[in-house]
Amino acid sequence: MTTNQTIQVVTIAGNDSDGSAGMPADLHSFFQRGVYGMGLLTAAVAGNSYGIDAAQIMPVDFIAQQFATLARDFDIRAAKTGMLADSDVINTVADCYQKYDFGPLVVDPVIITKHGNLLLEAAAYETFKARLIPLATVITPNFFEAQKLTGLSLANDAEIMAAAEKLQAMGAQNVLIKGRHDQDQQAEVRDYVLTATGEHFWLAEPFVQTDRVNGTGDSLSAVITAEIGKGQDVASAIRIAKKFVHQAIAQPIAVGHKYGPINHWATDNLK
Repeated sequence: MTTNQTIQVVTIAGNDSDGSAGMPADLHSFFQRGVYGMGLLTAAVAGNSYGIDAAQIMPVDFIAQQFATLARDFDIRAAKTGMLADSDVINTVADCYQKYDFGPLVVDPVIITKHGNLLLEAAAYETFKARLIPLATVITPNFFEAQKLTGLSLANDAEIMAAAEKLQAMGAQNVLIKGRHDQDQQAEVRDYVLTATGEHFWLAEPFVQTDRVNGTGDSLSAVITAEIGKGQDVASAIRIAKKFVHQAIAQPIAVGHKYGPINHWATDNLK
């Protein structure tokens, strides 16, 4: 067997102990899309479907060692970031990504929750903008993250399109702005895509009313990473990822008492 012939990708993210989000969601998605997934740990949380009780950030020298150790052995064809807790972690990840060849980078900002709550302190937020956005082959902010990063209200389609252009001007090559899914009587979720070639389009799927949505953003960016690793162009990778997460949300599984994970098994027949 040829060494490293199997397609390999990596997530640079935190571990959620309940398996619903973060690194576990990324690895579930990698598996479903037929690539070998690796996990470079930046943090860990003690959490369940009710919430998070404790968190631990990995030492930056340990994060850097994980990069060096993986690079010494494997042929990683694409990478993605998830939760990067502070400026030190962000700087370490940016430095190491520039040092080692881990392929195109998908940046899932993880700076504001789907409900609009800020996850990073001000200094780390500024470090994220300066160090990670310029490295992004694809950036996948949610509605509130795109608002924060661009300073636009995103009150209409024109502002969302302008926000994508601003993110490209900040250094990201391709932009996916995820649509809101927190409004009453919402019929669909619309995402906007602007590629490095200037191609742009909207993607829409029916809105599903459920509390089983943990790991949605993680899985979306992970599928994009997997597809890029397999050689898909960015636009095709995003289209596949959009359908993947819709199917995973639309067919919920019974895990936990409150806010549960999406159902990666529901995507078995997705092409």
